[in-house]
Amino acid sequence: MDDVLRPLIVVGGSVVLTLLLGWATDLLLRKADERHHDTPLWGLLRRARVPYQLVLCAALLRGSYVEARVFPDHRIGIGRMLSLVLIGSAAWLVIRIAAAVVETTYTRYANARYHRDPARVRRVRTQVTLIRRVVSAIVTVVAAASMLLTFPAMRAAGASLLASAGILGIVAGVAAQSTLGNMFAGLQIAFGDMVRIGDTVVVNGEWGTVEEITLTFLTVRTWDERRITMPVSYFTSKPFENWSRGTPQMTGVVFWHLDHSAPLEAMRDRLRDILRECPAWDGRAHNLAVTDTTPSTMEVRALVTAKDADDIWTVRVVVREQMIRWLAEEHPYALPRVNAADAVLPPHLDGHRFPDGIPSARRVHTHSRER
Repeated sequence: MDDVLRPLIVVGGSVVLTLLLGWATDLLLRKADERHHDTPLWGLLRRARVPYQLVLCAALLRGSYVEARVFPDHRIGIGRMLSLVLIGSAAWLVIRIAAAVVETTYTRYANARYHRDPARVRRVRTQVTLIRRVVSAIVTVVAAASMLLTFPAMRAAGASLLASAGILGIVAGVAAQSTLGNMFAGLQIAFGDMVRIGDTVVVNGEWGTVEEITLTFLTVRTWDERRITMPVSYFTSKPFENWSRGTPQMTGVVFWHLDHSAPLEAMRDRLRDILRECPAWDGRAHNLAVTDTTPSTMEVRALVTAKDADDIWTVRVVVREQMIRWLAEEHPYALPRVNAADAVLPPHLDGHRFPDGIPSARRVHTHSRER
């Protein structure tokens, strides 16, 4: 009878106690989350209840397993297995708690500064993301080393491993030059403020938004929702455009190729009316001027402003479309056209025949191409 009750009391008591402590802890965190809506800490800590319960159960069983007297011949193996579960679940719990604390700190910082300095908030977000991943990697490595050291053979081999660590480090450094270079480049990006999550960049002729930054690669989401994955070392070794560097405000240009008779003053008034009706225009500035001319057309440029890259694109396409529509309806003569009519010569040359025998009325043609 004792052989049945003892294991049942030890194992069952450990499981029941784990469930009770887990339920009580979750209840306290839920109440704290309901009272403090301004911080997500307590809600994030609730996500750690699974590793928390694993730590409790493994610790209780590891400490009381000897008293259960179950499989006494395999006591060492079962004890080592419980130790491995305890170490792994403890590492999992530390990672979850660290992530909750870091995320809460960043959320408070972002809520307080986003409207005043969004660029700095994106920089902190990039740094926090990389730091959290570095911490997770360190905790995982330490946990794996601790698991290995629970085996006597690994402890015996520790001295020889330490003795050859210098040679192995040199060999690994030479073999993993690109990987180590990307890791250091990731740290340089995080703390050098070169590019941040949420920045609008142009790389290899592709325009997009930085979506993810890790220690080894960076993901850019393009305007057509494609994902471009690039090594972070690219951004430390090659030039690229960062439209979000400094302030996100931007100035855009719109070009038209029009006839020389285009009504410039009326176009300036129409540009002002179009921008007043466009919500994406930030109201800072606008301008319209002739920037170039050819024998058949002239180049008209409009300058417009917006608060960020997305809005400047919207303003440019709206201005271009509505101005062309207005010209086609109100001033069609201002649009470029092809003139294939015979030129009218002065009276003293009318009827003159050139040496090749072609009459002057057919000899002289004017052709203008739409640009």
